[in-house]
Amino acid sequence: MSYRKLGRNTGHRKAMLRNLVTSLFRDNRIETTETRAKEVKSIAEKLVTLAKRNDLHARRQCLEYIYDKKVVRKLFDDIAPRHADRPGGYTRIVKIGFRRGDAAPMVILELL
Repeated sequence: MSYRKLGRNTGHRKAMLRNLVTSLFRDNRIETTETRAKEVKSIAEKLVTLAKRNDLHARRQCLEYIYDKKVVRKLFDDIAPRHADRPGGYTRIVKIGFRRGDAAPMVILELL
């Protein structure tokens, strides 16, 4: 399996991605760098697909990854039913330019 290391050690990278995914589901959109957004997108797509199953095991699997129980409730009650007829592609990446300071390409990652 190939993935981006994002210049972080394993624990920091996993915690950062979990925080970003939690924020995405809580706020419906986040502003971050392009490489982080691409990683978060793949994780978020998998979690929405899992939530569409809407059973206890899927809920517990989501709770293993997402920190906040309220966010998991929102994922199962609001987000997953909204995408019930969609076979994938639950998120969108919109480029917004470059960050001042280090010129990193910035994007907005949002749920459809």
